[in-house]
Amino acid sequence: MLTLASNLFNLVFSSDPFGIGVITLLLIALFFVAWKAPAWVKETGLAALATGWLWTVCEFMAMAKAIVECEPDVDMYIVWAAVPSALIPAAFGLIVYIISLIIRIVRKPKM
Repeated sequence: MLTLASNLFNLVFSSDPFGIGVITLLLIALFFVAWKAPAWVKETGLAALATGWLWTVCEFMAMAKAIVECEPDVDMYIVWAAVPSALIPAAFGLIVYIISLIIRIVRKPKM
């Protein structure tokens, strides 16, 4: 279990820190919005989801550009080793969106 946690820790920190930082700020904003303006919880979660996917697409585009620039010397093992790191923002954005849905369910007015 410890190796899984350390591998995930290393994978998150090998990803782009700016994208993870933006999604983390949206997670903090989600908790603030849940406290002050509950009507915006879903929109904040959707913003985190969209930001995660946008960041993942940007990372894949950067990988594709690097492959095109040094085409004959590219080892595909290195490219496929970078894919999990590129998918981290999408996964983190999805987690924030799921948290926003759980907050909406918990805060939904009782009938």
